[in-house]
Amino acid sequence: MGNHTSKKNTNNKKKENIYKDIKYQNNKTNNNKNEKIYLSKEINIRNKKENKNTEKISEEINNQETNIENNSNIFNYEFIRNIATDSYSYGTDNTMAIFKSINDILYFIYSNNINSIISYNLIDNKKINEIKKAHNSRISNLKHCLYKDKNQDLVLSSSLDNNLKLWRIDDWECLLNIENVNKAGGLWSACFLILNNQIYILTSNYLYQNAEKIKVYNLNGVKIKEINNSKDEIYYIDIYYDNYSSKPYILTGNRGFDTSYDYIDNKIYHLYKDEDEYMKIHFSLRIKIENNLIKLIDSSQDGKIRIWNFHIGELLNKIHINDESLYGICIWNNDYLLVGCFE
Repeated sequence: MGNHTSKKNTNNKKKENIYKDIKYQNNKTNNNKNEKIYLSKEINIRNKKENKNTEKISEEINNQETNIENNSNIFNYEFIRNIATDSYSYGTDNTMAIFKSINDILYFIYSNNINSIISYNLIDNKKINEIKKAHNSRISNLKHCLYKDKNQDLVLSSSLDNNLKLWRIDDWECLLNIENVNKAGGLWSACFLILNNQIYILTSNYLYQNAEKIKVYNLNGVKIKEINNSKDEIYYIDIYYDNYSSKPYILTGNRGFDTSYDYIDNKIYHLYKDEDEYMKIHFSLRIKIENNLIKLIDSSQDGKIRIWNFHIGELLNKIHINDESLYGICIWNNDYLLVGCFE
């Protein structure tokens, strides 16, 4: 910590905050982009002792400075590689995705400030490919799916240009481009739904005269269904497959609340709303299963993480991270939350 203190005293543009009460690490970022990545130990996620490997990696991260620069060509991939290779729960789906491909390549895929999609091999520590200007505006979401019938890995990208694209990562060919998904505004999020061995794509809506709905497409780009799950914009959408009910649920992060939607019965399952929160955007959701208790974890524009009982809709815990907007979150090793935010 002495070296970090010295840097802080000599360079006011850099800062480090350690919040020991909830044990998360704020990894410093380049000052040209006011983005932070938090490593958060959520005390209600697991109460048992971490194993030695987790402690070792956590110590390495705590002593490490992570830089993210505007050009996105300078990135400390060692930080991401340590997380991915020591994790048994891959998947950080938001504006980045980490996954193991069908041919055992450990991918890290992310977007940069010129709307490119960059893929990186975390095992060989080499850049694989870059699709420059993959979209005409900010890329809001990247998701991965294994297409078992064709032994292919697919990546879905959505953008504020209101377009949706499907990519095959073997050669990064664009297999599908759906333009003008919503009547107005941009496309904040999209996800895959696998049902009866078929793959579908679901897109977030955008409030337009209370008429926008979630749209469901097949892989040929044909819209097969619309779902009216709320009267508000959806900023995040994902699928949770519940083993107990054998049903897929649509999870949505809205403005001021979250929803779960029963895709089979075609109705809202639960609404998750904290009465103390007023109309803040929820940018990311995650499911955590612990001792048969299914928890829904969300990140909010008010700087808080909220943890809900998924099947009841009860608020279990609320953690104030900071006073800045929280964006993407993911679960690492079933013990930690990675939380991204902007100042």
